Amino acid sequence: MKLDSAPLDISGISKTETELELKDSTDFNLTPAIAQPVQAVVADSPQKQQSVVVVFGTTFVTIFLAEIGDKTQLSTLLMSAQSHSPWVVFIGSAAALITTSLLGVLLGSWIANRLSPKTIEKSAGVMLLVISLMLFWDIFQG
Repeated sequence: MKLDSAPLDISGISKTETELELKDSTDFNLTPAIAQPVQAVVADSPQKQQSVVVVFGTTFVTIFLAEIGDKTQLSTLLMSAQSHSPWVVFIGSAAALITTSLLGVLLGSWIANRLSPKTIEKSAGVMLLVISLMLFWDIFQG
């Protein structure tokens, strides 16, 4: 029965016609052709692989922007000015950054094999919250 139709006594529709219409409207028979694309879309969405260029670009931009004006950059600047050997300082700081990045990647892959992504996200959030609280505590104490 349609919601915008007139009442039974005015419209002239018999009770059996109304029952058939209601039965047809509540009969949900999904065919595999309709259900299959929905399952494929849901299954493919979380597992979508990003291209190497996108991952590299995102990582480069994120680290580059995070390091601008960082204490590491300022330390490198001061060491270069003090030592008068900018290329030696560059090689030393680049090697140190590569080593710390390698440790981060290895530790991250080791953790990813043992914990779920949701647990890692929650742990990172809690750690950042604790660090923020510790920084605020230092500000209020000093």
